[in-house]
Amino acid sequence: MMGSVQRKLIAFIVLSAVGILYASANYLGLVDKLLGRDYSVTADLAGTGGLYEGSLVTYRGVEVGKVSSMTPRADGVEVHMTLKDGSRIPKASPIYVHNGSAVGEQYLDFEPLSNAGPFLTEGDVVKGNLQSLPVDEGALLVDMDRFVRSVNKGHLRTVVSELGKMFYNTGHPLQHIIDSGNTLINEASAHQAQTLRLLDEGRTVLRTQQRNAGNIKAFASGMAQLSGALRRSDGDFRAILQGAPGSLAEVQALLKGLQPILPVFLSNLVTVDQVTVLRLKSVQQLLVTYPVIIASGFTGTTKDGYGHVHVEYTQQPGPCHKGYLPPSKWRPGWDLSDKPVYLKAHCGQPLPYTARGSNYAPPPGNGGARVAPYDPTTGTLAAGGRKLVLSSNIGDVYGEDAWKWMLIGPTMEK
Repeated sequence: MMGSVQRKLIAFIVLSAVGILYASANYLGLVDKLLGRDYSVTADLAGTGGLYEGSLVTYRGVEVGKVSSMTPRADGVEVHMTLKDGSRIPKASPIYVHNGSAVGEQYLDFEPLSNAGPFLTEGDVVKGNLQSLPVDEGALLVDMDRFVRSVNKGHLRTVVSELGKMFYNTGHPLQHIIDSGNTLINEASAHQAQTLRLLDEGRTVLRTQQRNAGNIKAFASGMAQLSGALRRSDGDFRAILQGAPGSLAEVQALLKGLQPILPVFLSNLVTVDQVTVLRLKSVQQLLVTYPVIIASGFTGTTKDGYGHVHVEYTQQPGPCHKGYLPPSKWRPGWDLSDKPVYLKAHCGQPLPYTARGSNYAPPPGNGGARVAPYDPTTGTLAAGGRKLVLSSNIGDVYGEDAWKWMLIGPTMEK
């Protein structure tokens, strides 16, 4: 019985020793070396970057080996790595030395751009660059010290003081902002589908705004000019706003007072406008020639400085009488009674009598009336294929053609 127990104890001790030896050898990499399951590669770096023998080697953060040794050179250091068998790492992979924590624990990481080969094999060398190494803590501290020393202490105290004033007694509002932000995030998470759709559609809106960046800038520039004009006219706007209520009250009182007759007046104006529109070209011709005739009728001075006005009448051609009431049927001036209007008045005599009456008037609309091209700034009038200059300096007007001068101007120049 005792022999059986002793045999079991001996077997347990032997198995435990073998297990411990195997675990220790596996941890130290002796098993892989003995079985030939590892392979070695070398990284050529400008410095260690804090690596040491035994540092981890990772492939995109996954452990694939360790640093076995390091050999310094004149222009850098050779980092010898032992990688696990089956690690398929592309040869073109960039390498970087990262910090595992704030206190160091640097490791070397392979970060390939793709998984395509060829892959590292025994004895391959990987080239690093300056970006492969982390920023040295000592250099960082020195640079930070230089930066702090370069800042003016007085200005720094002012900034800190102003920041203190800015955030003074703002704890509750800041807490409210943070709580509201948390609520917004929770709501967005609860409605994830709607949030994603909103972000996707918002991207479309932002792209549209980007394509219309020029129009938006032009609109903003126009708004800035409009705002500037409004700002410069601030006094005028204030005067309008202050005086507008009283003026509007006056206008309202005026409209109320005119309410009984204003509609009738506007209705009559519509009728007058209809007649005027049909004869608009004739009215334009009158407005062109009438000011020149009036201005020319009261000018002219002698050498002594005395002015005189000539008024000549002519009976050639004679007036038209046929078609009108004879003088025996004319109403006397003192007769104010209502009488029927004689609507048949017209000029019934042919030329050379004076052509007057509605039957000789140019027809309205697109009839024969034509506005002479008159330029009031230069006083020129284009008529009959000639360019005339209407002058306000009138000379003596004599002869049977004086009435023509009253129509086209007393003085003409080619």
